[in-house]
Amino acid sequence: MVGLLKTLFFIFICYYVFKFLVKLLAPFLVKKVADTMKKKAEEQFREQQPKSKVKEGETIIDKAPKNTSQTKNSVGDYVDFEEID
Repeated sequence: MVGLLKTLFFIFICYYVFKFLVKLLAPFLVKKVADTMKKKAEEQFREQQPKSKVKEGETIIDKAPKNTSQTKNSVGDYVDFEEID
């Protein structure tokens, strides 16, 4: 019976010590993991960006081509109709 009580007491103490240590160390661990993930995401983003030959301070304006093939009446023909009672 005494051995059982010692075992339960030891488990109880270990549980609360572990819980206390997790509360102290968790913010540091979470921050470290978040920083690592942020760095990986930045590296992936930089790899996806195309290499441009634009110098810093230079401005490039891309103009859309003029679309002259469309007219204002491109919706369709107007059909006049009468209501039947």
